[in-house]
Amino acid sequence: MSDMILVLDEGTTSTRAMLFGADGSLKGMAQQEITQHYPRSGWVEHDAAEIWDKTVACAREVVEQTGGADQIACIGITNQRETVVAWDKTTGEPLTRAIVWQDRRTADFCEALRGQGREADVQRRTGLLLDPYFSGTKMRWMLDNEPGVRAAADAGTLAFGTIESWLVWKLTGGNHVSDASNASRTLLMELGGAGFDPGLCDLIGVPHAALPQVVDNAGQFGSAREEFFGRAIPITGLVGDQQSATIGQACLNPGETKATYGTGAFVLTNKGGEIPSSDNRLLGTVLYQLDGARTYAIEGSVFVAGSLVQWLRDSLGIVDVAAQTEELARSIEDTGGVMIVPALSGLGAPHWRADARGVITGLSFATGKAELARAALEAMAHQTHDLAEAYAADGARWESLRIDGGMSANDWMAQDLADMLGLPVERPDFVETTALGAAMLAATGAGLYPSLDSAAQAMRGKLSRFDPKMDDSVRQGRLANWRKALAAS
Repeated sequence: MSDMILVLDEGTTSTRAMLFGADGSLKGMAQQEITQHYPRSGWVEHDAAEIWDKTVACAREVVEQTGGADQIACIGITNQRETVVAWDKTTGEPLTRAIVWQDRRTADFCEALRGQGREADVQRRTGLLLDPYFSGTKMRWMLDNEPGVRAAADAGTLAFGTIESWLVWKLTGGNHVSDASNASRTLLMELGGAGFDPGLCDLIGVPHAALPQVVDNAGQFGSAREEFFGRAIPITGLVGDQQSATIGQACLNPGETKATYGTGAFVLTNKGGEIPSSDNRLLGTVLYQLDGARTYAIEGSVFVAGSLVQWLRDSLGIVDVAAQTEELARSIEDTGGVMIVPALSGLGAPHWRADARGVITGLSFATGKAELARAALEAMAHQTHDLAEAYAADGARWESLRIDGGMSANDWMAQDLADMLGLPVERPDFVETTALGAAMLAATGAGLYPSLDSAAQAMRGKLSRFDPKMDDSVRQGRLANWRKALAAS
């Protein structure tokens, strides 16, 4: 039996299967894109059956690459967190399309709850704000608007879950669980509570019986059945993608901070065993739970990061591939005053404006592809700076920042982050730390390492460092222009 770890990495735009050695080295990978459905403005959907089919296909490809299932010790799963699947427990099939974390259709419902004065109590209990981002209001919308979902609820056969919950159900043939990191993103679980809270379920209008059991992030969660890979393989790690990247960056001590730049941008600071609270509209979340004990984090979530570059590529034709943005950014001295506020799905932390829309300011006849590409990359540093100010106001000032995710491979952007934050920025040579964090947890759950800390120390790779070089007058000028553009959004 090998000590290799199969990780199922369920992103917003693709699903991947990645095989890691016990030392954290990548041994194999397969990837397929996920279809994005946009039925209306502000609505984003996925086909859960497609996610399942492509996940199994990718996993089988990697299993074959490595010589068969006997080479694999365990499976870890990491996932886009707030995306909701509704399925029937008797058939195991989805009842409607999954509603993706970016979706804004429940904005009016959230506003109605805020109007009733509910947000302060919800934030105190869950660490979250009343925003369409989170899973619970998506579940309520399905119940109110999808007859098949309501009928299954009435019949007692409805199952709700985030993507890791859906995959565990399918792989095991019926285990209905959700790890604490994903459960903490639903609005339905108190940060200090063991499971989903009946009172919060009643407030949002979600039947408690349809929800999974809340479990640790490392342990024994059942096995993928033999029919899928040729041998039953234990599932021993489950974790939401941003928590997974934090673990993959070895931010296991209070105060350590990472930022992941993928489809969105997400900053998490480890808060240890202290249940976090924020006066600046940041979020409290479970970082991980082991043996029933929780470690928490304070989080700032930006909705649009890499998806802005994808929009420049697919909708505007500014670049053919995302990597061209670095070359374009380096080709000019500045953007000529062009600013992009990427509120294509509203604004996340610390603004939390579901009604905000993206804007481009400072256009002139001199504006070309390079200016737009550079402004898109600069927007990452501007949004991150807004978060840094909110963290500092909450008494959690950053001393440095560890970055990862696909966008972080862009050296120009990494340096711009260091310059705009005035802080050293560290980046691992292997930037896909989301999958690596899930591998660390799975290795811990399978007993390959005695603790998560020992797994992280053994599996984390080498780092690159970017130190700030920008003159403060340039930094302040850009921030002033950013604030003007932000007001226009």
